[in-house]
Amino acid sequence: MKILLAEDEHELSRALVAVLEHNEYEVTAVFNGEEAVEAAKASTYDCFIFDIMMPVKDGISALKEIRAAGDITPALFLTAKSETNDKITGLDAGADDYLTKPFAMAELLARLRSLTRRRVVYQSNDITYGNVTLNMDNQEIKSENSIRLSSKEAHMLELFMRNPNKEIKTDELFNHIWKDESKTDLSAVWLYISYLNNKLSAIDADITITGEEGGSFALTFA
Repeated sequence: MKILLAEDEHELSRALVAVLEHNEYEVTAVFNGEEAVEAAKASTYDCFIFDIMMPVKDGISALKEIRAAGDITPALFLTAKSETNDKITGLDAGADDYLTKPFAMAELLARLRSLTRRRVVYQSNDITYGNVTLNMDNQEIKSENSIRLSSKEAHMLELFMRNPNKEIKTDELFNHIWKDESKTDLSAVWLYISYLNNKLSAIDADITITGEEGGSFALTFA
């Protein structure tokens, strides 16, 4: 799983990266809120960990901007303050949980597991972007009419619809959909992109997946 970590205390950031990577998380570390916003725009993540008090742009402002762009990635705030108002402000900004410094690394890992489990449950709901609704329970997309998807098509489109307008690399898509299938190669990504675009066209969707074989792809309005 990919984590975006925004923490301006460099020693704490290095410690968090070491612990997270030891527990098999892939971590992108940035050091202020503006860098966090840019990183969230540039790639997809399974969870955000943001310090509240950061230079350039604080964590609350950064998350508000990310949420305003439609990104619903689970977010955990770190704060050195324990006042109720800070916690309420963070939750109102779109955070899913918070930890007050100092904290035990074991508790951080437990909170991450909880957040990512809850995201899986949340993702069973309908997702709408443009005039298209994806129902993950039925693996079906609807617009002017409806069409069924294969399991891999549904999970690929879900990733795009939860991260609209973000460029997602071929290898990232491959690892997300085919990570446990050693006999499949990267060419499968382009094949499934083609399948999805054909099905989106068949239901008169106003969205499409753009990009070139072997490169990056993004879900945009047609």
